[in-house]
This record gives sequence, structure tokens and C-alpha cells, in this order.
Amino acid sequence: MKRKIFTTVIAAALAVTMLAGCQGGSAGGSAGGTSGSANASSGGGAKTTDGDAYKICVVVKGNTNGWFIRMNEGIEKWADETGIEAWMTGPTDTDSAQQIQIIQDVINQDIDALCVVPVDPAACEPILQEAKNKGITVICHEGSTVQNCDYDIEAFNNAGYGAFIMDNLAELMGEQGTYTTMVGFLTTASHNEWADGAVAQQEAEYPDMNLLEELPRVESENNTETAYEKAKEVLKKYPEVTGFTGSSSDDTPGIARAINELGLSDRVHVVGTGMPNECRELLKNGSLTCITLWDPADAGYAMCELARQVLDGEEIGNGTDLGLPAYEDMLVDEDNPRLLMGNGFISITAENVDEYNF
Repeated sequence: MKRKIFTTVIAAALAVTMLAGCQGGSAGGSAGGTSGSANASSGGGAKTTDGDAYKICVVVKGNTNGWFIRMNEGIEKWADETGIEAWMTGPTDTDSAQQIQIIQDVINQDIDALCVVPVDPAACEPILQEAKNKGITVICHEGSTVQNCDYDIEAFNNAGYGAFIMDNLAELMGEQGTYTTMVGFLTTASHNEWADGAVAQQEAEYPDMNLLEELPRVESENNTETAYEKAKEVLKKYPEVTGFTGSSSDDTPGIARAINELGLSDRVHVVGTGMPNECRELLKNGSLTCITLWDPADAGYAMCELARQVLDGEEIGNGTDLGLPAYEDMLVDEDNPRLLMGNGFISITAENVDEYNF
């Protein structure tokens, strides 16, 4: 089944609406420090039973990463709208051990809810259990395998997002040839679920394409330079490779740079998650045809809103409305009642990249 590139975008009509309302400050700070704590001076919003305002902390993979700087804008926007204290923190670099230590520090503070984008979901389980034992509501994002959380929220069905990436890559590859997949870490649940979804779509719809058997999955360590070096190694060792999928937002620009440097842009293609500002020139000069993503600001907003609804005792399930177009009609996964899915992934090309500034 041949798919035309970009026609499979779910919620394309939401793109401008999703992004227009997410303006705000940027995150910063060092490991363990808060990045953009936000409070509305007017007060209001939800209250705990003893009359104190809720406190919600969001711990991300790396608070200097552009993806999470953008996420912090959504967190700040939600805090401004509700008058509830919410802030973001995380390690300076993507590191599971540092993230766990920061979570430990955070849950020893007086917080009501903890939102986490885990580097290594399995490694986070003990500390998240400790948080729950303290009576803290736990919300995850990009952590669908986490057991010790109240809910994990995803912008979309992860397998569907992987299929979307593959449809775009297959179009560029003429539905034939050898490809491989890249993820930030082999322990990152969402990245691997997207890659698995891409492979499943290829096997079901594109029989003349094949996954590189010798190296089906490459690890970039969420680092553009590492993605670039690893992609070069793959292309030199396996010249039959003509396609890559990228899961981390650092994968796609790094792979594109390697393809360009080796003079292979006419025969090797990459499609995957990317940030518009980081990929703008690559899109405009033809190094990339498209990038796929969801707005991290919306994900930050939605996590905080879901935490508030849980704290307020609201019923969570199919149809839950988290106040944003891509998250206004959440769907519960049939096999995992803790997993809530929206419909928020989009595609960005040279033609529309200037509509997005993050």
C-alpha cells in the first residue's frame, strides 16, 4: 500500500492551534535546580484539602535540551492559567543516575504531584514507588512501561507514530532498499516503541524493504554528535543502507549531517523526530525532506493538567479533556489502563517549517 508523503498526518488541522498558544519563557539551570518555576500571583486554581495550593514538579531527561526548553513553555503557560505552582527540573545532560537523584531530592520536598519524562523507565521504578508511598501523585510521559505511576500520557499511539515515520521514509526510498533504526537509548521505552512501530509497518506494507540484520538498532545517547558519528560508521560499513528512522530529536539532524558529508544525499534518506529550529536549514537545503514530532510544550501542559485532575479526584478515562486540541479526547489503551493517548503528531517540511518557532 503506497502512501503519499505527508498525507497521513493525524490532526494536521490542529498544528497551528496547538502551537500558537504555547508561548512563554525558556528553561535553564544546572542539574538538580529548578528551571522556570511559575506561579500566578492572582492565586486561585485547585486546592489541597488543607487549603494549601498544589505544588507540581516536572523532572525531564535534560533541562538544557531544546526539546525540554520548549516543554517548559507549556508548563509555565499552564501554571499562569491555573495559578498553581509548577516548575521543571532535570539533569544538565541526559543521564539516568542523575535524573533519579534529582527525583529523590524532589520527593523529599513538599510536593503534591511528580511528573517525569524518564531516561530509563525501569531504573526509575523504585524511586517512583517511593514517591507513591509518600502519597505523591505520579504522572509519566514517554514512559508507557512504567508500573509505579498513576498514569502515563502520550501524545499519540506509539506504534502509530512509528508507522507514520515509516510511511514517509518508504515514500522517499521508493518502497525498496535496506534501512536501520536509531534511538536515543536502548532503555528508552518510547523511542524503541516508535522504532518497533516503524519496523512493523515496513513488514506489513513494504515487502521490498528490509531492516539491516547486522545492526537493526543504533544508539545515539540523545546526542547529535554521536548520532552523526554512528550514522557515518553505519554508512561506511554497510553501503547497502539507504534509509534511517530517528527517534530522538537529536538523531535526525545528526544522521542528515552524516549523509551530506559523505555525499549520499541523492540516495540515502532519513525521517524521524526533529525540532524545527534545529532542522530548519537542513529542510530548506534539501538534506531533510520532513521531520516528525509533537509539540513538547503541549505535552508539558497536559502532564500538569492531568496531575491536577487526579489530585482533584476527577474521573480519568476515555474522553478525558486536558484542555488542548490534541489532548481533548484522550483514549485509554486497552491493554494498559494507566496509558492515556492523544492524537498530536505532525509533519514539518521546508514549506511549513517557518510556521514553527521552537
